[in-house]
Amino acid sequence: MENFLTPFELDRKRAADLDQLQAHLQSRLHGKVQSLQLLQADQGIVLRGHARTYYAKQMAQHAVMEAAHFPVVANEIEVF
Repeated sequence: MENFLTPFELDRKRAADLDQLQAHLQSRLHGKVQSLQLLQADQGIVLRGHARTYYAKQMAQHAVMEAAHFPVVANEIEVF
């Protein structure tokens, strides 16, 4: 017998997965991206936060691409 998740359970699992991925990325980026958020979009993940360099912004995107099961559809990390 197969176990199917309800839409609510699936959304909760995805949110938990994103929270876990976000925590992993924050430790991997060593504070190079402030207020990092990973948001679930229809087609993948949206990155948000603040970085001091474009390099840090790119590091965050590549780290998500390596670790996530969903594509990055937008990198909205602001560089200041």
